Amino acid sequence: MKTALALRHVPFEHLGILQPLLEARGYAVRYVDVGVQSVPADDMATADLLVVLGGPIGAYDDAMYPFVRDEAEAIAQRLAARRPLLGICLGAQLMARALGAAVTPMGVKEIGFAPVTLTAEGLNSPLAPLADSTPVLHWHGDRYDLPPGARRLASTATCAEQAFAIGDHALGLQFHLEANLDELEAWLIGHAAELGTAGIDPRALRAQAPAIADRLAQRARDVFTAWLDRAEAA
Repeated sequence: MKTALALRHVPFEHLGILQPLLEARGYAVRYVDVGVQSVPADDMATADLLVVLGGPIGAYDDAMYPFVRDEAEAIAQRLAARRPLLGICLGAQLMARALGAAVTPMGVKEIGFAPVTLTAEGLNSPLAPLADSTPVLHWHGDRYDLPPGARRLASTATCAEQAFAIGDHALGLQFHLEANLDELEAWLIGHAAELGTAGIDPRALRAQAPAIADRLAQRARDVFTAWLDRAEAA
């Protein structure tokens, strides 16, 4: 059986829509709660797929969260080995750091539902299903520079770097395509302090989600399926 290792930073930011897709493709899925459990470097190197999920810490927060440095180093080794790797939000930022790119605060929060604009390369990538302007869930306050050798796939007016690819084996997404909007309430509770600081009313996000949920879930499945097809063949 193939193995998928997911690095999780907060319990409610899990694989979401992606998990049943992986299990249907024959992956045995295992989570490691980073900072609570030790990150197994050998497992990170040998898993058939590594997914690095989101979280409220920064990819540069080594001083406050020392495990971030070890996580970034293990991601760098995985990238060097050209093994399948998906990074989401913090995960994408850690990938960018591991590739030598800067990760910095934006000075604003990008939180809410909005479409991304695909680049020419994005239109020819697994992200192509998002070309119909389906709104995706954004939830971040940091940004990364495009890593050396990466292809920029998507942007928004607030944050130019929304997705990048390295070959067919590595994909970084700034937005939360994995999020199951049926579980949005856990995000609204877990990130209540961040929403309050940013002046964002959780009632607005809660009200918007039902009209988006089914369409976004289908686009997410399409994107992840297309990327897995390429990554597994790489």
